[in-house]
Amino acid sequence: MKRITHSLSWLVLLGLCLIVASAQQPQKLAAPTSFASGFRADLLAYCDDFSKKMISLAEATPQEKYSWRPGEGVRSVGEVFTHVASGNFWYMQMAGIQPPAGLDLKAVDSLKEKAKIIEILKLSCEHVRLAISKSSDADLEKPAKVFGRDGTVRQVFFLLATHQPEHLGQSIAYARMIGVVPPWTAERQAQQPSPKK
Repeated sequence: MKRITHSLSWLVLLGLCLIVASAQQPQKLAAPTSFASGFRADLLAYCDDFSKKMISLAEATPQEKYSWRPGEGVRSVGEVFTHVASGNFWYMQMAGIQPPAGLDLKAVDSLKEKAKIIEILKLSCEHVRLAISKSSDADLEKPAKVFGRDGTVRQVFFLLATHQPEHLGQSIAYARMIGVVPPWTAERQAQQPSPKK
């Protein structure tokens, strides 16, 4: 009986230690109320990662390389960036969300100057982010014309999420061909210890 009581005391003590330890663990902060949850939270996290990489790649690429293209009939480095920017606005327009007032979407694709391209790329990424974060569950089910066919806003968001990485991959390949290391790769390499000689 003494041994059982002793064991129970240890179990109670262990349980109390676990409760105290778990209370001291850093708690995950709830997402701000202005952010979406569920599908939209996942999409926002993806878009944030995409935006950071695409913009940093555009910034790391020298102006003189913006006109470089791997062959005839394909987009140049700068044209891929402007295509992504205009695509971000077009997809949101397909979902019923209009681009910022006064923005000429047709003019986006003709931009050549690095600073202006980065500016419009940032604006388009922020436009997408705001559109997704302000949408509700009901908004996702709203009808939308998806390339002429009946669809939903959710489908448009999915299409956006497939369009962006296609061109991020293209831009990474272009960067490697012109001697630009993607900034996130350069950062990771810089943190790795130098091999011992």
